[in-house]
Amino acid sequence: MPTALTTKARLLRVLDGEVLAEPPIWLMRQAGRYLPEYRELRAKAGSFLDLCYNPELATEVTLQPIRRFGFDAAILFSDILVIPHALGRDVRFVEGEGPRLDPIERAEIFGLSNEGMLDRLAPVLETVGAVRKALDPDKALIGFCGAPWTVATYMIAGRGTPDQAPSRLLAARDPEALDRLIDALVDASIVYLVAQLKAGADAVQIFDSWSRVLSPAAFERWSAGPIARIVAGVRAVVPDARVIGFPKGADRGLSDFVEKTQVNGVGVDWTVPLDVVRREIAGRAAIQGNLDPMTLVAGGAELDAAIDGILAAMDGSRLIFNLGHGIVPQTPIAHVERLIRRVRG
Repeated sequence: MPTALTTKARLLRVLDGEVLAEPPIWLMRQAGRYLPEYRELRAKAGSFLDLCYNPELATEVTLQPIRRFGFDAAILFSDILVIPHALGRDVRFVEGEGPRLDPIERAEIFGLSNEGMLDRLAPVLETVGAVRKALDPDKALIGFCGAPWTVATYMIAGRGTPDQAPSRLLAARDPEALDRLIDALVDASIVYLVAQLKAGADAVQIFDSWSRVLSPAAFERWSAGPIARIVAGVRAVVPDARVIGFPKGADRGLSDFVEKTQVNGVGVDWTVPLDVVRREIAGRAAIQGNLDPMTLVAGGAELDAAIDGILAAMDGSRLIFNLGHGIVPQTPIAHVERLIRRVRG
């Protein structure tokens, strides 16, 4: 019979402190539009939120890239905006344009409550349990949420914007309101991530996709600080919770981010020099990343060289091989297969 050591998922071994000669691999947005099986299922599902809230279909989508590629981890198929939706905000996805929300007013911010939130998110938690049951023991299941700052930017602007000017303007004009919104999202995120871990997730990731637009002081106040509170709040209920933080573009503050948040792993994008990251934080957290998604689209010798460069830079350190952001729809499947072969030697 296999021992517990050999059946423990490789991703979890790295998060728990092991250095593996062959790093575990998963890709952000690995379940999605670049896969024909996803596109076929998506066409049958109705709206994007209908797909997120359908446990049978969401389970299938989550498992599709595991079956095709054999990644070391599955990540729950859902969206960061299910939290504002569960808080009672109107969220809809416009084909070809992305998410749309009604911009939140000041009075609405102070009226937010997470009462009944988990009832609305019950289908997502059902998906977590179903995926964990279907996965082999040597595959990890990653749950996730959006970081409060990133989720807040969508709630304030009502959509994604290039530089998050509406949220930065609110921070300058009415920091009390932004603090209150962040506080509400911290509380909701703790409840949501604890529920995912109890439902079967092995680790959770907190995505702060828009942290790069913040000044150093604002990053501390509205990104690193709230994420630290989420990690502490989750571990107050699940003491051994494994958490990966991904403050995209926060190269200047990564060392302080790891120290403040106490995450088990930190995601880095392709703009961050891995030699600097390794020197500053490799002994305190696993490092996840950081291939440019466009290099994966391009493929060929450039892809091979980029993969080899990441492996060389992180040789002897805890690495989770990943992209520096999500896989894009135009990515050729053959290039993903090539990546896996290259990383696994």
